[in-house]
Amino acid sequence: MNDTLLIAVYAFVGAAATGLAGAGALRLLRRRSLTASLAVVAAVGVVAMLAGTLAVAWAMFLSPHDLTVVTTVVAMAAVVSLATALLLGRRVVARSRELAVAARSFGDNGDFAAPDGPATAELDALSRELAATSARLAESRDRERALETSRRELVAWISHDLRTPLAGLRAMSEALEDGVAADPPRYLRQMRTEVERLNAMVGDLFELSRIHAGTLPLTPSRISLYDLIGDALAGADPLAREHGVRLVGDHVDAVPVEVDGKEMSRVLGNLLVNAIRRTPADGTVAVSAARSSEGVVLSVSDGCGGIPEEDLPRVFDTGWRGTHARTPPAGAGLGLAIVRGIVEAHQGRATVRNIPGGCRFEVTLPAAPG
Repeated sequence: MNDTLLIAVYAFVGAAATGLAGAGALRLLRRRSLTASLAVVAAVGVVAMLAGTLAVAWAMFLSPHDLTVVTTVVAMAAVVSLATALLLGRRVVARSRELAVAARSFGDNGDFAAPDGPATAELDALSRELAATSARLAESRDRERALETSRRELVAWISHDLRTPLAGLRAMSEALEDGVAADPPRYLRQMRTEVERLNAMVGDLFELSRIHAGTLPLTPSRISLYDLIGDALAGADPLAREHGVRLVGDHVDAVPVEVDGKEMSRVLGNLLVNAIRRTPADGTVAVSAARSSEGVVLSVSDGCGGIPEEDLPRVFDTGWRGTHARTPPAGAGLGLAIVRGIVEAHQGRATVRNIPGGCRFEVTLPAAPG
């Protein structure tokens, strides 16, 4: 056999034996520190070279002097390699521990701050991911606090709004039962009004619960916004007359949309009722609809005088009624939350902004396919 081939075979056998032993050692140390694994890897490289050299020396009958020289050189290389591996391992482990300490702030409602100093590409990528996760957790905590605040306000306002009509119903029923009601038919009409109001409130709560649970059933169909707005204006006209408010729907394009007609009618109805109740007598509530670059925009403008800038982000929150709407006729603060829920279920967006003399609620919906 060719001498070169023979040397290669003996070197491979010696190195392979060392590699198998190193693989076994790495398997045993897989749950230990990275420093130990790096030391094993460095040792395997050096010992594999030494084993191959010894195998070749034994096969080729290398002189004792030459074998001693080769062994000494390999031993020095092993010392340097192991020292380098331990140094690198300690740096990586120290950086990992710093990341672990910094990551503990997640559980303490804190923000993640990456440790200073150089790091390997993998640890640097891990730091960036932890920072991004920290930002998402902070946003989630803020949303949770806002939702909890809205829930508490909703419970307080609903309790107040339920207690008022229930107390009136009890008083009127006791008056009818005791025979002291001066005008029983009027009492009965008032009781019916209160019952209808309670029924509407319970209906809003049920609708909102389905929206939050993601179980709102939608049956989309192709509808013209012109017809949808016309029906909504007709339904809101009696309330507008009662409040002395003029309804205007002159700028409405016959734009087709794919929506659930019943739910979208509820959206328009809630927006119109909200606008009429906030607009003073002799004021105007205007409705318009037109195409835009984002789809179809439906807007309802009122004469409420505007909303404080700090309150604009909370207008669509559950239970929010503003500082000027604490009386029962204003409702339980669910109407606009239902508007946003239904619009978002249609893959749309509901926004509000101030305009001269009032504010404008805008609903953006995807345009119907042509």
